[in-house]
Amino acid sequence: MKIKAIFNRDGGTFRTTDMDAYAAKVEEVFHAAGHQIEIENVSGDEMAGALEKTARRDDIDAMIAGGGDGTISAAAGVAWKNGMPLGIVPAGTMNLFARSLKLPLDIYQVLPVLADGKVINADIGSVDGRAFVHQFSMGLHARMVRYRNSYDFASRWGKIRASTRAAVNVILNPPQFDVDFQVDGVHEHREISALSVSNNHFGANALMYADDVTGGHLGFYTAPPLKPSGVAKLATDIIRGKFRESALITETSASEIELHFPKKRKGINCVVDGELVPLKGDVSLRIHPGELKLLVGKDTAPAP
Repeated sequence: MKIKAIFNRDGGTFRTTDMDAYAAKVEEVFHAAGHQIEIENVSGDEMAGALEKTARRDDIDAMIAGGGDGTISAAAGVAWKNGMPLGIVPAGTMNLFARSLKLPLDIYQVLPVLADGKVINADIGSVDGRAFVHQFSMGLHARMVRYRNSYDFASRWGKIRASTRAAVNVILNPPQFDVDFQVDGVHEHREISALSVSNNHFGANALMYADDVTGGHLGFYTAPPLKPSGVAKLATDIIRGKFRESALITETSASEIELHFPKKRKGINCVVDGELVPLKGDVSLRIHPGELKLLVGKDTAPAP
């Protein structure tokens, strides 16, 4: 294949990587596998433009994006809308989508896996037309991300410490809100502290990522209004990899979800693939089965 690789040099692991040396290694590995490859190292601000430009080219067979979860989510959205196969180099803190794809999390070890990989048809979600590969969430998670973003951190471990501090603060001050929702045509009203919609159901893991992104459905999860003790119990269930089994979680599958907030206040946020986003009004979520073409490892690829 002829491939274009775009790496966000401001993202996670790449910040402390000799990007010229890394590019040379990428060329070596992909050339040895019989591919042609172009490499572009860009800043975070330049990443969106580079992705769009690459996805519109008709002289390449696939593109590879390298960076954190936010970069990978943006790349997947561009690839999906342009029908361009996408490979990913995980260079972030959590690398959740790479975990779902069972890719090596080391930026060097993933190269031969991709170079000898295959293209599969995977699912991708959308919220009001914006793509997401991992999850949309509100309530507890959104408040935790808002707290975390208010703290100063400049490294992967600094981000982890900030997340831990934010989680403790959310336990002490959990949110509660009302939501009217329609799941595949069925209406319901709930008072909740947390809501999450995932690209396929979460697996049995503490990081809450899907084990397979080819199942063709959304996972829809809610938690009732919680006091600090309830949030602590839910956090314990998550850490134990028992989120879906928790008595505090109501779970269902869906292909389409409509959310309405009858008591919406100003300043409410949601989280889309780890990014805090202001909530403007009602929300429409969809699953798009098999519409995202992904370059993954031959031995670790989900079933087509």
